[in-house]
Amino acid sequence: MGMSLGGNGRSKADINMTPMIDVLLVLIIIFMVITPTKSRGLHALVPQEATANAPAPEKSADIVISVHRDGVVELNQESLDMARLQVRLIRLFAEGGAINAVFVKGDGDLEFARIAEVIDITKHSGVSRIALMPN
Repeated sequence: MGMSLGGNGRSKADINMTPMIDVLLVLIIIFMVITPTKSRGLHALVPQEATANAPAPEKSADIVISVHRDGVVELNQESLDMARLQVRLIRLFAEGGAINAVFVKGDGDLEFARIAEVIDITKHSGVSRIALMPN
């Protein structure tokens, strides 16, 4: 039974807004629940500004391993072959000292397999922190 308007016999349709508002509220709740609350990323050490009374940093004893295009490997500018690299690294770490990290630097035209081999040798020598240096 519809409502009649005037004398022409046409009925007027009303839209019930309550179900649409209910659906809208449910969608808002769903989006609030699935929205991540905490971003996750990689842990990074951010450099801090030096203060006036901060102690002077100790002399770093970092090691740089350079891999050249012709296959020559240098350990802090000392030319070595791959067989002697692991022995030399083990000797350096046995002597101790404040060795913070080993940096591996490769030539730009070098295949990564050679650099990966140097990283593998370095890791097997007992080094805990290995970093790649850009060329």
